[in-house]
Amino acid sequence: MSVITAIFNKTAYSYEDAFNDRDCTSDAMRAAIQEWFDLYFNAQPTEDEDPCQRIAYTVVNKLVKTVFGEYTATSADAFVQAALDSLEQKREQAMQMALIGGECLLKPVPTINGWQWTVINRVSVLVFGRDANGQLTDIGLAEYTTADKSYYTLLERRTLDEDGYLSISNKLYRSSLQGSLGMQVPLSTLPRYKDLPESYTFPHKFYSLGVVRVKTPMANCVDGSEDGVSVYAAAVGLIHNINRNEAQLNGEFERGESRIIVSGDLLKKEKDGTRSFRDHIFTALDEDAESIGVTVFSPELRDDSFLNRKREYLRNVETVLGIKRGLLSEVEAVERTAKEVTSSEGDYNLTIIDFQQMWECAVREAIQLCGTMGQLYHVPNAHEVDGDDVTIDWGNGILYDEDKVWDDYKDMVATELLKPEIALGWRFNLPTETSTDLAKIREKYMPGLDQVSKREEKDEV
Repeated sequence: MSVITAIFNKTAYSYEDAFNDRDCTSDAMRAAIQEWFDLYFNAQPTEDEDPCQRIAYTVVNKLVKTVFGEYTATSADAFVQAALDSLEQKREQAMQMALIGGECLLKPVPTINGWQWTVINRVSVLVFGRDANGQLTDIGLAEYTTADKSYYTLLERRTLDEDGYLSISNKLYRSSLQGSLGMQVPLSTLPRYKDLPESYTFPHKFYSLGVVRVKTPMANCVDGSEDGVSVYAAAVGLIHNINRNEAQLNGEFERGESRIIVSGDLLKKEKDGTRSFRDHIFTALDEDAESIGVTVFSPELRDDSFLNRKREYLRNVETVLGIKRGLLSEVEAVERTAKEVTSSEGDYNLTIIDFQQMWECAVREAIQLCGTMGQLYHVPNAHEVDGDDVTIDWGNGILYDEDKVWDDYKDMVATELLKPEIALGWRFNLPTETSTDLAKIREKYMPGLDQVSKREEKDEV
């Protein structure tokens, strides 16, 4: 059983009954989402599969590390910077949940000490409505709390009407069994929810559900819907094959170099409950037991063939997902910086660019949402925020190679297509908007040219 269990699995109907609505997520997507989380979190081997390679975890971990390798987000606005600082604490968790489940939600909560962000993974979301563009307009969220030897589930519904008004309703349930809703209880039962209204409609148009959707950019390969898909969705079958291959390889070593051939009657399970041999260890021949007896068959261990096959599986995963060749399949591969990855095959670069752009869009939307919510909740210094109020720098890496841009600027200066003051201003992050700005750059970085300019100005006078 997965560490994270979908609210739409065996208890789907109880949740939908509580919300009094039907989740529009297809059965195929429900099964796929649960499988993605199982592949990521499950580490216990079974008789058929051994997930010791942790392929799903490796893929997500590698991508998150590379995406944020040289990432910074800043703003000259103090209110915006405070929101960015709070979001920074949930950055990697949000990216991981989005890559695993295809999407996640970021919910900002204003407090007296600033902003707090809650990352809501896909298995904790029921989708009740979308608009013509596939954007969420009606969702149900589940939040879990354990207290006083009981399990509490807060069901929150967010609905956006056609005029842009946001309505939120809350219900609290208590159960003695984990995974079960139980009975509805007052919101005040838990201190953390005592101030929550049972239902509320914001007086101003929100044009949003009050959450930020972080959705992977790949097309849905499960049912073609607007639901996001896991970064390894297309490789699920390959990952299962790798896990089966690993279990088979481990079985070879556990059995050693010998396989015993026995008569068929030794494999029969007796009614008295005596222990029988496992048929994946013993090969039965239904012949005369007395003439066969027990024969030891000793083939060479299939080490090379299994390892080669496993390596090929990993290469196939890299190909399907667009990951740099060798990142998974070559165990001797070392960690690479974003700049080193940029100089590698293009497929991996495109994958990283897509996810960096995904996160950048989410950050700008999150900051705008903070501006809107901040005014409604009277957060100090809150005001309308534009997405451009945030400066996001991905460093000398996938989306942006600073050295290459500097070389291009120098070439433009040499061919007199660009003033050297502007190039130097870019290099040292100085303003270049006015003649005064350019004069300051000449004085600091171009003393010789600055003196010539002053003499020319004096001669003209």
